[in-house]
Amino acid sequence: MTTTVEPSAVIAAPVVVDGLSADDYHADRTSISSTGLRKLLAPGCPAQFKYDRDHPQPPKKEFDLGHAAHLLVLGEGPELEVIDYPDWKKVAARELRDLAYAEGKTPLLTKDFDMVTAMAEAIRQHPLAGPLFAPGSGVAERSIFWTDPATGIRCRVRPDYLKQLPGLTLAVDYKTITKADPETISKAIRDHGYHQQDALYVDGIEAAGLAPGGCRFVFVFQSKTAPYLVTVRELDQQSRDIGRAKNERALRIYADCTASGIWPDWTGPVTDIPVISMPTWAVITETEEYLR
Repeated sequence: MTTTVEPSAVIAAPVVVDGLSADDYHADRTSISSTGLRKLLAPGCPAQFKYDRDHPQPPKKEFDLGHAAHLLVLGEGPELEVIDYPDWKKVAARELRDLAYAEGKTPLLTKDFDMVTAMAEAIRQHPLAGPLFAPGSGVAERSIFWTDPATGIRCRVRPDYLKQLPGLTLAVDYKTITKADPETISKAIRDHGYHQQDALYVDGIEAAGLAPGGCRFVFVFQSKTAPYLVTVRELDQQSRDIGRAKNERALRIYADCTASGIWPDWTGPVTDIPVISMPTWAVITETEEYLR
């Protein structure tokens, strides 16, 4: 079943919100984000998406470094609390850490604060990334809500840094990564569905009227190990088209599940036991070796 919007349906106008907290943005239940759309498709499934949405987990502590780097690069995010201990082994250090979390702050050991400070400086000194994040040249963490015209589903995006230039709008996305070499980045785009993020963000920004001359989405990846190398890239058009097609399928799935109240797992409503095979590359390799 494909869900579409009737021509007479009232489509809510786009809304652009500045100053909305990250917690309130992520907690919104009236819209779906790029992350949500990605979770609806394999290797995820609607059943897992719904459970995760209904049972939100606290943010993972390993994301603290990324949040801190975002704050120092973008100027937006939870306040940092530097904990002057070498590690979290001592009870006093953990107590200070937990107090910071309770106050809505991001706790960092001194060594980690020094690291993200160096990362931010590397961004500022980079010939491409530095100008992209130049203070005052854009708006950080602007929340955008709009309605997908094909399904009537309310969507949301939150560009890291939105720069409206004469005749062009740039959406700059900052990601920290273990290694920032192009090959690792290419795999990360595939594995994490960043091509879907690219397409949805461009669509949302343009739907909100923030890009009359068109929008370009730029990735800024930075290694989390010294010397904190930076790689700036734009996605090729074919990858972006694939991402948009995946978003369209995920939106139809979400619309159907919302309308029916049925959130299937990977198998769906079948009566026969499905078959499964090894990965294609393994079938080809082992067929050559053992069946010929």
